[in-house]
Amino acid sequence: MEGKVVIITGASSGIGKALAYHFALKGSNVVLGARNGDKLKEIVDDIKAKGGEASYSVTDVSKENDCKSLVATAVSEYGGVDVLINNAGISMRALFEDVKLDVLKHLMDVNFWGAVYCTKYALPYLLKSKGSVVGVSSIAGLKGLPARTGYSASKFAMNGFMETLRIENLKKGLHVLMAFPGFTASNIRNTALAADGSMQGESPRDESKMMTAEEVAHHIYKAVKKRKNRIILTTQGKLTVFLNKFFPDWMDKMVYNHMAKEPDSPLK
Repeated sequence: MEGKVVIITGASSGIGKALAYHFALKGSNVVLGARNGDKLKEIVDDIKAKGGEASYSVTDVSKENDCKSLVATAVSEYGGVDVLINNAGISMRALFEDVKLDVLKHLMDVNFWGAVYCTKYALPYLLKSKGSVVGVSSIAGLKGLPARTGYSASKFAMNGFMETLRIENLKKGLHVLMAFPGFTASNIRNTALAADGSMQGESPRDESKMMTAEEVAHHIYKAVKKRKNRIILTTQGKLTVFLNKFFPDWMDKMVYNHMAKEPDSPLK
């Protein structure tokens, strides 16, 4: 991956930040997008201090023009795009009967449309370089999670979009990877939206028992290098997907019971 131009969205924290360091310190030229310009500048400066190459563009992926500008930054700084990692995402926790519809729309705008916008503007360069498009999904994009209707829906939608993109470009050399992390230690639960659209604030889960963002970044890096189509991460995630193939009704009950054990769960 040395010398490759890699765009990463949601790069100011969590998996995105870990990906930025992992690719940059392996010799890639990383272009980071996120809403927090101060954090992005701090990360870019630190990567450069460590001998890596990085730049950034303040990006709200729910805004088409921001995504267009992010791709334009990569092209103007480094001459093209070799890898696009659609990582930006937000979560939620509320029953569908309680949640405001604006919350679901916001999740779709960020998690789904953000990936669509960035991919649309990066695609001409990716086809030229026979590069890679990565969608960072979730086990929630393979098995619906209660109290996460908007999150699961957006991740399922991303899966359909990415799979179709792969098939459309089978003869053009485009690599499309879908990554399905399980529960990962990051701030996504802290920033998850409640029924009224406010931030949840504190994670309802024990973050110390989860796969780290750095581990996820390592797996995604290896999968991009090997041009894999799909990776499922964590033992729990792999088991969930496997058992759901053969015992979907039983898994519905297992998932319900598991999520109901969260502190202050909306499930009874």
